[in-house]
Amino acid sequence: MADVNPANWVDDYGDYLFRYAKSRLRDPGAAEEVVQETFLAGVRYSRQYSGSGSERGWLMGILKRKIVDHIRARAKHNQELVYEDEHDPSEQLFDAAGNWKPGAINWSPPPDQEIEMQELQFVVQGCLETLPENQAAVFVLSAMEEMDTDEVCRELDITPSNMWVRIHRARVGLAKCVSAKWQVDQNIGTNEVKQHAK
Repeated sequence: MADVNPANWVDDYGDYLFRYAKSRLRDPGAAEEVVQETFLAGVRYSRQYSGSGSERGWLMGILKRKIVDHIRARAKHNQELVYEDEHDPSEQLFDAAGNWKPGAINWSPPPDQEIEMQELQFVVQGCLETLPENQAAVFVLSAMEEMDTDEVCRELDITPSNMWVRIHRARVGLAKCVSAKWQVDQNIGTNEVKQHAK
């Protein structure tokens, strides 16, 4: 058993864990709650910390479990009816296997530079907040937490077909939102450059 020092956790890891939780839960209050639960669980199970990894990594493992628990509980309280769209715009964005079609979104300028990737992540995070809760929960667990279909279905108590409907709608919603916001943000940046050049 390794020594842990819970007295320093808030100062040492609080901001990092909060940012991670907020990026997954889309709600600062919920993020604070799961971080507090993480610290409490860390204190309670501190004897289980072996010291083989970093203390922050150990707390992150607890936090991820708390996030999944929170999403599962929230999904049970917010059961929403699945509805079918009359039109399916995803055909323009995804292939038959559900993968992005090349050129479906104009990512100009290329998002391979670090600053642009950070801006894109900010846009995606904002768009994630616009999704219905049942779609966001599935997207976070599947795409961001990289859980497999069985795990996601078990955590949210849904069927695989229901999961795929939700993830499909989440991707369509994100694709539309990111495409629109990214283009607007890029145009604003271009206009600012032009104004500075005058």
